[in-house]
Amino acid sequence: MNPPPPTRSAPEWDAGMSKTLHHGLLILRVLSEHPQGLTVSELGEAVGVHRTVAHRLVRTLEAHQLCRRDHQRRIVLGTGLVALAEPVQQDLRTLARPVLEELAEATGATAHLMVREGAAEMRALMVVEPRGALVHVSFRPGQAHSIERGSGGLALLAHGPRREGERPEVTAARASGYAVTMGEVIPAVTGISAPVPPRAGEATTSIGISVFDSAGFDDLGTVVVRAAMRLGKILNGS
Repeated sequence: MNPPPPTRSAPEWDAGMSKTLHHGLLILRVLSEHPQGLTVSELGEAVGVHRTVAHRLVRTLEAHQLCRRDHQRRIVLGTGLVALAEPVQQDLRTLARPVLEELAEATGATAHLMVREGAAEMRALMVVEPRGALVHVSFRPGQAHSIERGSGGLALLAHGPRREGERPEVTAARASGYAVTMGEVIPAVTGISAPVPPRAGEATTSIGISVFDSAGFDDLGTVVVRAAMRLGKILNGS
């Protein structure tokens, strides 16, 4: 089955744009939605170009380390994207730090900023521990896990459209504005997270807390949602 065209807010080409660059960027979008990789022919079909054109585009992206071939010779995203994203993530960490510090102190809990990686994973971009709490959860930034596990990923799934067979926790998070999970990422630890509102499209960042106590979800959820809204306003320049 041929892969569908990119779905994540891909702009339409117009005469004022470079068609070649447009197709190259579409290839990166398609690959981000197919982490298992695609063949050159499948990429050409997905972005609407001949296989020969797709091959030249892939070769160019490979030269810049924006894509690569896996052990099955399928095209996947490359490590060069990490270098390009790092300054953006650094800016995100800088802007998010005071929000996370305030959240950690207000709740006496470890606050975290999670970002979506590809279609199926979440990564902890920043972790801030409360200064005054006698006991709190401790973990390091950089840890990754499935988007289907943990409050940070479920909060993002709840921000998107309803899916058939979605977890009840996602449905509940869509109604309340925050997701709650227990022991899914760290044993005996409850996560409470909310999506950071994007300027457009689906959310790719969540903010949340990790706590041992399993009481007071409503109050904590309200505080987390407020922090997510505040960070969203900062990131969107409003």
